[in-house]
Amino acid sequence: MSGHRFACRVYFEDTDAGGVVYHANYLRFAERARTEALRDLGVPHAALLHEFGLIFVVRRIKLDYLRPARLDESLEVSTRVLAVAASRVELVQIVRREGETLVEAEVILACVRQRDGKPARIPPRWRDALGVLAAGQSEGRR
Repeated sequence: MSGHRFACRVYFEDTDAGGVVYHANYLRFAERARTEALRDLGVPHAALLHEFGLIFVVRRIKLDYLRPARLDESLEVSTRVLAVAASRVELVQIVRREGETLVEAEVILACVRQRDGKPARIPPRWRDALGVLAAGQSEGRR
């Protein structure tokens, strides 16, 4: 899978009593990977908020849990954009351990105004950056 890659490690706080990653924490890994992808492309969330009063929110997410991750393992989260519409982004994120797919996520983000939550057009700089993630030209720095 092309796109952006984000490396992370499983810490004790990410696991349940058995040392396995708690299911909801994969959402946190995915969120961090999306945030770092935008930052690495030079269009961080903070700039979107400060310059335009806009934020990306998760509208829908579907997770398929295929294999568990465990305490102290090194993971990689790949992020690839599938489509960009006026105020919406569809993407796929895959969590892997040493090339083995653990979790697959289908994500739809909506661009909204922070002040009232109404949909808003994605500014050109962000649309262009998301297009890079669709084309697979960014591999990340983590």
